[in-house]
Amino acid sequence: MDELMTPEQLAEYLQVSTGTLSNDRYLGRGPRFIRVGRKIRYARADVQAYLDANIHTRTDLRAAV
Repeated sequence: MDELMTPEQLAEYLQVSTGTLSNDRYLGRGPRFIRVGRKIRYARADVQAYLDANIHTRTDLRAAV
């Protein structure tokens, strides 16, 4: 099973606030997440997929994958 990260762990890893992650969840952007009861978790594979999908080589173009 893939390792799960808490919002606090992911916020530290991405160097953003937990509020930013919460807002991204609300707006439907950011990495996919898992809800376990009232707790939020992120699978490392989903975080990596999100990062890979957001690689840019210029500010006006997406990188070709």
